Amino acid sequence: MLRIRQIKISIENNNLKKAIANKLKIKEKDILNYQINKQSLDARKNNLMYVYEVDVKLKNENQILKKHSKDVLITPNETYTIPSHGTKTLKNIIVVGSGPAGLFAGYMLAKAGYNPLIIERGEDIENRTKTVEKFWQTNELNPNSNVQFGAGGAGTFSDGKLTTLSKDKNFRGKEVLKTFVKHGAPKEILYLNKPHIGTDLLRNIIKNILEEITNMNGQIRYNACLTNIITEKNKLKAIEINNKEIIPCENLILALGHSSRDTFEMLLKQGLNIKPKPFAVGIRIQHPQFLINLSQYGTNHLHLPPASYKLTYQTSKKRGVYSFCMCPGGYVVNASSEKNKLVINGMSNHARDTQNANSAIIVTITPDDFGNKPLDGIKFQRNLEKLAYDIGKSNIPVQLYKDFIQNKPSKNFKSISPVFKGNYTLTNIRKIFPEYINEALIEGINNFDKKIKGFANNDAIISAVESRTSSPIKIERDEHLESNIKGIYPCGEGAGYAGGIMTSAIDGIKIAEEIIKTYKPKNL
Repeated sequence: MLRIRQIKISIENNNLKKAIANKLKIKEKDILNYQINKQSLDARKNNLMYVYEVDVKLKNENQILKKHSKDVLITPNETYTIPSHGTKTLKNIIVVGSGPAGLFAGYMLAKAGYNPLIIERGEDIENRTKTVEKFWQTNELNPNSNVQFGAGGAGTFSDGKLTTLSKDKNFRGKEVLKTFVKHGAPKEILYLNKPHIGTDLLRNIIKNILEEITNMNGQIRYNACLTNIITEKNKLKAIEINNKEIIPCENLILALGHSSRDTFEMLLKQGLNIKPKPFAVGIRIQHPQFLINLSQYGTNHLHLPPASYKLTYQTSKKRGVYSFCMCPGGYVVNASSEKNKLVINGMSNHARDTQNANSAIIVTITPDDFGNKPLDGIKFQRNLEKLAYDIGKSNIPVQLYKDFIQNKPSKNFKSISPVFKGNYTLTNIRKIFPEYINEALIEGINNFDKKIKGFANNDAIISAVESRTSSPIKIERDEHLESNIKGIYPCGEGAGYAGGIMTSAIDGIKIAEEIIKTYKPKNL
């Protein structure tokens, strides 16, 4: 097959086969078959075009290759390969957490015959969904099963973005996407430039992957919280679940997620090397989706998906402000996981069909802002979340941007109607943050208005607090991906090695590979 690049088609033209023939100056009947490898949208100069990269099976491929040296090459082999088994015998392997990192670590290990046990502090998909919906209606929080904890991790209640800036030299990312498609995701995620699944589809896909793990002789235990580790001479010997059950364990993958604060505290007490790391905090801002479409596309064309954006700025005081986890046609949701504390996140269905776009606008902070002890970042987050809970009277605190600038509580909404999952209270968000964060937010949002006209609209709806953008800690690991306590493998976003669904899943695969290269399954 040949890979053909830079095939450009009008957004209203869906005849890709004809475009391939025109690009190669051949007849359509000479195209035996083709598949899309990449699709992106070129919105420059208001000349909207889809740009494709396709793999094509042709008659006379050698002649075509010689004739078209530009944008034509032999299709490379991009197949992911599981490494060969090691020689040591694996007694058992336990994965803590069923978010993307734990899910893919467990899936790859089960596929390779290692019979992993995945323990998850939250509920299965069906019960977790009911618990979350009830929380949004009543504010009755289950600290172990919520938007952060439960089957699929925090990504289950998100936009389901599948983008990463990481190079994919080993094709782990492609393997993640193929696995999602195998278990029910739309095939378009294999080639779209900015693929996403959406929370409504993702829930069933997660359920299907977990079910396949059990079909491959893996095990899943829900409502099973890691409460202690037992070591001997700096080696893992066993774990404790729910403060009572002891399970012998010599290999443990810690795919905890960024909100497992009680577990971080326990691990630090038991001697794991943990250090603080920079992260970012801020607000979510809602605009009408049509405003974002007009800015990004120059039109509200029916053939186009809801537009997204990515914005960055450095303030006059050299502090970074940027958009994060932008959700076209999405919801702002109450994503709390601790009693008397409140945190928000963004979420979209696959169709991204609400009237508003929302995005986190966040400000970078470092240990210089919050302290150099391992858990000082968590302390900083908790303080903001407690203030948000109190100021919002247990609901999401909400304010219009004009009132945020003027440092006064909002009384009602204006030209923009809100889109939330969870109860909210109009108030003064500015009281939540240190003033240096408020100043950075205002300077950043006003700058973004130069890039997206109307971004700093007086009526734009802001809410708080966005504090779980990434883990505030890093659990150190060596060249074999083990912690200073042998047998423990820190993994994914919570351990400080990923950010988002894709990078977390890829890190889970990396850990699985390390186990596979070192050990062989018991039945070999």
